[in-house]
Parts: sequence; structure tokens; C-alpha cells
Amino acid sequence: MTLAFTYQGTAARIIFGNGASADVGKWVEVLECRRALVLSTPHQAADAEITAKRLGPLAVGTFTEATMHTPVEVTERALARAAELGADCVVSLGGGSTTGLGKAMAYRTDIPQIVIPTTYAGSEVTPILGQTEGGAKTTLRSPRVTPEVVIYDPELTVGLPVAMSVTSGLNAIAHAAEGLYAPDRNPITAMMAVDGMRALKEALPVLLERPRDAGAREKALYGAWLCGTVLGQVAMSLHHKICHTLGGSFDTPHAETHSIMLPHTIGFNAEAVPGLMTPISEIFGGSPGQGLYDFAKSIGSPMALKDFGLTEADLDRAADIATKNPYSNPRQIDRTSIRALLQEAWSGTRPSY
Repeated sequence: MTLAFTYQGTAARIIFGNGASADVGKWVEVLECRRALVLSTPHQAADAEITAKRLGPLAVGTFTEATMHTPVEVTERALARAAELGADCVVSLGGGSTTGLGKAMAYRTDIPQIVIPTTYAGSEVTPILGQTEGGAKTTLRSPRVTPEVVIYDPELTVGLPVAMSVTSGLNAIAHAAEGLYAPDRNPITAMMAVDGMRALKEALPVLLERPRDAGAREKALYGAWLCGTVLGQVAMSLHHKICHTLGGSFDTPHAETHSIMLPHTIGFNAEAVPGLMTPISEIFGGSPGQGLYDFAKSIGSPMALKDFGLTEADLDRAADIATKNPYSNPRQIDRTSIRALLQEAWSGTRPSY
């Protein structure tokens, strides 16, 4: 076997372990910061206040308006708050919405970030920022947006609702699945992708029955870290393009959109690169698309875009947007085939591939 590849490890420092978030103040000081602004969504505002109290004099306040899809206007309010308080770093507590806000702030000001994930989003270990303005979501890559420190504390995910655990976990699986056929894939990211998907496949059904199972929570968070690392290391293709289109232009919920689209996009691409998709069949059974569909259904995932209020006319516009600009994908993309793929996802039909 002949190997030739390029690999660049993430710059983020990873701290993983039960109770690890208790040491957040230590990591603020390691970054040589003294005035942390704690970020969260409105739903986790009370948790943000607890974190700020834990930081004591190292915290200058909270900003609890983080919102799905990272609207630019919210970022601007957060930056104004940080400037008002003289913050020299941010502590992002929560899921992808809060992480996205911290990354958007860092992209504009290079403010240091500590992220404490409480879902399985995975974006905390990537140099990717997706943000929404004027009804459109754009994505960029920059080393400026990669957090300096990520603290994975499985204990903080024990109370994550089952429905959110399911969709967040499937969102993580999507990162790894697309990583298997990325044009810049390499043996290291492939190993991470397979191990991450397997960990989530084993953990999520347990959480369905025992949501507070400590071992399953630990395994799920470990899998999410691996899958997120894949997302940050290689280029994403059709799946993420369509999900960003639906989220940014139609305001569909982020993790749920990934969960619904995953079997359809992976099945579509598996026809072009069946060999690269073999690990998915080995982990989930059957063909890649059908195996992922059956797994998602078995753990209670939403299955149809129509349940989020999308109309068939919306699918026409989504197909136009998703095929407007060329991007790397293992299977040739054309509007007709993408429109048909969206129709299956809209109705919740089991993929034929």
C-alpha cells in the first residue's frame, strides 16, 4: 500500500473528564486572561450565571443572547457588551449556538475562547464559522475562530434532553460520515470518523432508555469530539451545503435538519464511492443511506422536513441555492437530482440507496 497525505492537527487544547469544568478558572489564567465574559443562550442563562460565580473575580459578566445560526446582529451586540465590560476572553457554555457566537467574536477581534460544550455539536474543535445575515448563511474557515481551550465534562450533558441528545448526536455523525469521502481526507481523520461514529452508535440507544447513564454520556461526548475534529480537519460537501442552505434561508433547526438530511445525502454520495462508505454499512448495517435512516428512526429522530413547515415550493428554492455555486462532492451535482433528494427528505421516505 502506498500512502501520501497531509495532516494538520487542531490547535485547541482538549481537557476531557467528569468534573473538568470546575477548573475553568485555571484555564482562564493559563491563557493569561483576567476578565472573562460568559456566553450562553437564553435557555442556559442560569448555568452561565453559575459559571460566572465559579470564576469569581475572573468573570466580568454574562451575555445570554446566543442564537441558532449565529445572526450577525447578535454578534454585534455581544461585541458591544464585551467592549463595555473590558472582557479579555470569552467562556462559551452550551451547544453550537453559543460556540458559534464566541467564534464570531473571535473572528472579528481575536479574543481568546474557552468552550464548555453541553451538546454533541462538535463545532468547538473546528476553524469553521457559519453566520447568518439578510436571510442567507455563509461559512468561512479561519484559524482565528478555533477556540484555544475546550473543556469536555460529561457530567454537564447528563441533563441534556433525550430528543436533543439524539439530534445532536446524529449531527455529529454527519461530520464524520462526510469526512470519509472528503477530497483532503487522510488515514488519521478516517480513523477518528469511524471511532466517533461507532461510539455514538453505541451510546445513543442507551441514552434513549437511560438518559442519565454516565457511561453512555461519556462515550457520546467522546464520539462527538472525534466527529467534530474530523469536521475541522477536512472539507465538507453536499450534506453540509444543503443543511446550511435550509438553516440559513429557511430557519430550520440546526441539529434536526442534519438528522433528517443525513441518510439521504450520504446515500446519494455512496452510489459514487461505495468503497469509502463501507465503514458506515459495517457500523449501522445495510446500505449507508438505509442503515443511517433505520438507526435514526430507531432512536426517535425527526424524519421529515415537512414537519418543520417547509413547503414543496421551498424545496425548489433550496435546490436552486444548493446548486448555485460549485463545490467538491464525490458525485456530480445537478438541480434535478438534488431536488429529488430534497423531496425524499421532505416526505421522510426511506432512501432507495
